[in-house]
Amino acid sequence: MDPMQRMEELVEELGKYNYHYYTLDEPLVSDKEYDALYDELVRLETETGMVLPDSPTQRVGGELLSGFTPHRHLVPLWSLDKAQNEEQLLNWNNRVVKLTSDYNAKNPDNPLPPLSYAVELKFDGLTLNLTYTDGKLVQASTRGNGVVGEGILAQVKTIKSVPLTIPFRDGTIEVQGEGIMNLSVLEAYNKQAAEPLKNARNAAAGALRNLDPKTTAKRKLSAYFYNVGYAENITFRDHREMMNFLRTNKFKVNPFISYFDDFSEVAAQLQQIQEQRSSLDYLIDGAVVKITDMRTREVLGYTDKFPRWAVAYKFEAEETTTVLESVSWNVGRTGKITPLARVEPVELAGVTVQNCTLNNVGDIERKNLKFALGTRVFIRRSNDVIPEILGKVPDEEEGEEIVYPENCPACGFPLQQRGAHLFCDNRFGCRPQIVGRITHFASRDAMDIETFSDKTAGQLYDELTLREPADLYSLEFDSLLKLERFGEKKARNLLDAIEASKSRDLASFLFALGIPNTGKSTTKLLADHFGSLEAVMAASVEELTALPDIGGIVAESIVSFFADPFNQASIHKMLERGVQAKAPEQAEPVRTDSYFSGKTVVLTGTLHQLTRDEAAERLEALGAKVTGSVSKKTDLVIAGEKAGSKLTKAKDLGVEVIEDEDEFIRLLGD
Repeated sequence: MDPMQRMEELVEELGKYNYHYYTLDEPLVSDKEYDALYDELVRLETETGMVLPDSPTQRVGGELLSGFTPHRHLVPLWSLDKAQNEEQLLNWNNRVVKLTSDYNAKNPDNPLPPLSYAVELKFDGLTLNLTYTDGKLVQASTRGNGVVGEGILAQVKTIKSVPLTIPFRDGTIEVQGEGIMNLSVLEAYNKQAAEPLKNARNAAAGALRNLDPKTTAKRKLSAYFYNVGYAENITFRDHREMMNFLRTNKFKVNPFISYFDDFSEVAAQLQQIQEQRSSLDYLIDGAVVKITDMRTREVLGYTDKFPRWAVAYKFEAEETTTVLESVSWNVGRTGKITPLARVEPVELAGVTVQNCTLNNVGDIERKNLKFALGTRVFIRRSNDVIPEILGKVPDEEEGEEIVYPENCPACGFPLQQRGAHLFCDNRFGCRPQIVGRITHFASRDAMDIETFSDKTAGQLYDELTLREPADLYSLEFDSLLKLERFGEKKARNLLDAIEASKSRDLASFLFALGIPNTGKSTTKLLADHFGSLEAVMAASVEELTALPDIGGIVAESIVSFFADPFNQASIHKMLERGVQAKAPEQAEPVRTDSYFSGKTVVLTGTLHQLTRDEAAERLEALGAKVTGSVSKKTDLVIAGEKAGSKLTKAKDLGVEVIEDEDEFIRLLGD
């Protein structure tokens, strides 16, 4: 037999055995039989010098990587809103019921189906986003900020429950899941390890973000998959259909998934999962409740941060007691002084806890901890993540006093108490504040200056007297070369990244300024509404409070910030040095006289003359409504190359179809 043909047979056969063993937990052959076939494949690969891309020999990990490559997800990976008790869960469902009822009242001819729910486990590992094109795994990444993650394809290939190829070959899909380390695997690993791992969560996350894929392979990770975030040429009617698609395509889907038509049954299921939690061979920190119908999901949509059609039900945090040993005080970029408690090390939910946040002096008073040093206190990992001190154990003797600082621990400036917080008002001479502001200004969601870090900000402060973000735009190449660990390449890369940041849009610039009491959604609202930096800076409290979601406190913060001469001077300095801070150009008014005006249009397949997003924007500007699924209400389908089931459905329903891309482009231009 031809060696290549035999290698193809072995890859297919070993792939089948891996799938049955690692995904279905149904081994078809003994380890001895599997090893004989695997050894034969290794021998043939050595003799021919060729390795097939989906060969199981690629799962052992390759060479050490130099770094992670950013990966932009095809669609955003959303966070989930949280419910921490049944009342909050019921409030979420009441909102869903109201929104669907309102929609049905307005659309009596095409109402949404009765609500039904899916309940899944919420795994405690690292989110994975896998990209398959024409059936082959071409990329894997972390969640990152939900828009851009880190490419970890080499690491993910070591997970044997992740299929390297899938039966679905009709275009590109992105599949989300969770990389985990089973507790039994962790236990076995620690018996042999020179440095035992503390917990399965960190073990999985650390392995997947390790630049050496061989280290990842040694952890023997697994993965469960629960969502198709992006898919070409296929749609799903409901969640159950999506899960069946994942199973059919060799993905490992957790068996603990239930469906309910009656919401009252959801709470009982959550209680049952919580009772079974300790018997599972992996960590979970709650369960996820989702609306099953995809059309209902589309109607409910999203907030700035969360889908309205799903909620994470967080289980009650675990608690224990330990001794409060000391309290230190940290200075943030706004001058706020935050106490950090040092406790006697204690194991909690698989993690050794040594530090706990105390929030502020008001928190210390409220929890009766003023005289608690040296005493035993309750601690909890809030939502199984953030350690916090709940209070002193009853009947404990009074301990030593937690002394509140009178002067800033960083610069010695007298502190002021405002509300429950202590503040250092020395914003021009307090190193942590200045370094924090510069770091925030350069962060990914702000001016996105690549390669910049808190360490870099501190070095520039100490050695080049950088004192405000505007100073970044006057850095010189020769000055950077004098810094420790700054070679020509690093210096040039930093200057190029700073130059590129000058073109960031207005919303990013406003967020970068660090206006008190404002976040990304508020700064985007300001940019969209006012359209220019000058207009935002001139806005009055009355104009601001007229906007949705901006109250009096936020409005006062914005007005006060831009009235500050120091802030004004800093902004003008940046503008003089080339920062643009412009809002995206306003779209043209929506046309009402085009071929597409008033039509419901579906895009499917691959277009070559413009992207899918560009096509959708052009259509919407011409008065079309662009949707993702074909139905009787669809007026037109634009079918590019490799159009699949949507095209077939359109023809079955007699919907108008444009399959000639040149004709589509011509109509867009008319």
